[in-house]
Amino acid sequence: MEGQSNYVPPPYIPLGQSDSEAEVVLHNDDMPVPACPGINSDGPAQWSSGICACCDDMQSCCIGLVCPCFLFGKNAEFLGSGTLMGSCMTHFVMWALVNTVCCLLTDGILLGLPGCFISCYACGYRRELRLKYNLQEAPCGDFVTHFFCHLCAICQEYREIHERSGHSNPPDLNLGVVTAPPVQTMESSST
Repeated sequence: MEGQSNYVPPPYIPLGQSDSEAEVVLHNDDMPVPACPGINSDGPAQWSSGICACCDDMQSCCIGLVCPCFLFGKNAEFLGSGTLMGSCMTHFVMWALVNTVCCLLTDGILLGLPGCFISCYACGYRRELRLKYNLQEAPCGDFVTHFFCHLCAICQEYREIHERSGHSNPPDLNLGVVTAPPVQTMESSST
């Protein structure tokens, strides 16, 4: 996963603005480069990527889809709000176990109830991230974003942490690298 450090998300452009209206900044080589929108001293900055830009970073997207508690734990660990295992296990209990119990006990009627619990828990971390980087509360409030788009919100928060940390100490997903064994051949011995 050596390519992870080269990830640069595309600039975030608000829904009401087109690509051509986005600011353009000239670098030393006179090549137009889109400016990082929202980074100003006037008010809150914009997120570096949108809530639905999960596929911009396929590694965090896949991990967030298959095991969201791990990605949530990495985000919480970076924010200093807890340990990886503590936040990961709390997320797992609130998301998977409570969801399963509610679904089994009510024959699927209260399937959405655990989403309320996990949203209450996760919106505090999103608020902490917004305050740390002076980000706007977008696309909706923190609770609503996690209630309706929990997996996308976790991936967006990871991408934001990765982008804004300046790669000085970004959260590493620590995926093992698998290499194929060497090719083996059989030779007959002639005696």
